[in-house]
Amino acid sequence: MRDRFHDPERVRQLAARIGRRMTRGWRIMEVCGGQTHAIVRYGIDELIPAELELIHGPGCPVCVTPIELIDRACELACTPGVRVCSFGDMLRVPGSSGDLHSARARGGRVQIVYSPLDALAVARAQPDTQIVFFAVGFETTAPATALSVARARAEGLRNFSLLVAHVRVPPALEALLDAPEAQVDGFLAAGHVCSVMGLDEYAPLCERYHVPIVATGFTPVDLLEGLLACVDQLEVGRAEVVNQYARAVASSGNRSALELIRQVFQVEDRCWRGLGSIRSSGLALRAEFAEFDAEHRFALGVPQPLPASRCWSARVLRGEVKPTACPEFGRACQPLHPLGAPMVSDEGACAAYYRYRAPGAVEASAVDG
Repeated sequence: MRDRFHDPERVRQLAARIGRRMTRGWRIMEVCGGQTHAIVRYGIDELIPAELELIHGPGCPVCVTPIELIDRACELACTPGVRVCSFGDMLRVPGSSGDLHSARARGGRVQIVYSPLDALAVARAQPDTQIVFFAVGFETTAPATALSVARARAEGLRNFSLLVAHVRVPPALEALLDAPEAQVDGFLAAGHVCSVMGLDEYAPLCERYHVPIVATGFTPVDLLEGLLACVDQLEVGRAEVVNQYARAVASSGNRSALELIRQVFQVEDRCWRGLGSIRSSGLALRAEFAEFDAEHRFALGVPQPLPASRCWSARVLRGEVKPTACPEFGRACQPLHPLGAPMVSDEGACAAYYRYRAPGAVEASAVDG
């Protein structure tokens, strides 16, 4: 039996309401790889009017991790006495000359973990090995990373450090809107990010760029309610932050998680794969936690020049094209042999299209129960 967030009748009603509400075409970008997968899996983009175009943005933290950090992680994995702990979907993300999976095949030490606290446990169990956690994610995962560092310092662990790749969503939206080719009329904000950070940072973007931003969840009903809330504003010329995901998001965010992030991290400029350097878009360890920064602890090499690539992932991450537009999609680029990060990550747009839209894929439906 379907719950109310997957109810087929409710889905039909919402799709019909969106169609009745629209008087012109709109372009709305979802800013979460999980939302992208749900949209493609359930065929949300095929239920709504063709004039409402859904754009897949840079909503996958694995996908936007810059190549030079992948290279540093591979170098650390192959350094004697060092073990790199990482989420599983980072292992096949390509760097300039390989990935963590191939580094492990060459004898590097790479261990899959499910949280930074798992990596901390590895450090406790292996005191003679330097454990480096590859800290990837948006604001959603930053509190757990901050907690691991705080605990490591409290316990006096000297064999635990981070390779930090945490990024922040609002500055990325600003960069997208500042781009000369920007054609985004509104955004669906990721509910899990908003559950940590709240909504306050989005209001200035709404005011400055006159775009509505709706915080929403990941089910068919959530997504369609979010789209309807966005279209409602666009049709009357409003541009405000709307909390469609109130069951999980408070406007002020999670104060305990925010305090932990502020205690351990500071904001810095950060390079995003496909988007370049974005001002104030990253998190870095504060000076008092510098001993836990792997880039300071180890003498890492200079990144090598990047090889030429046929991959269109940068255009996909900027929302310029759908994955299927890439001539290598499903041919030279597949999940086991990806040319770019969006094909390998569980939240990547290319992986979603390959899984649910490639020939032979079995696609779920939001209206067939």
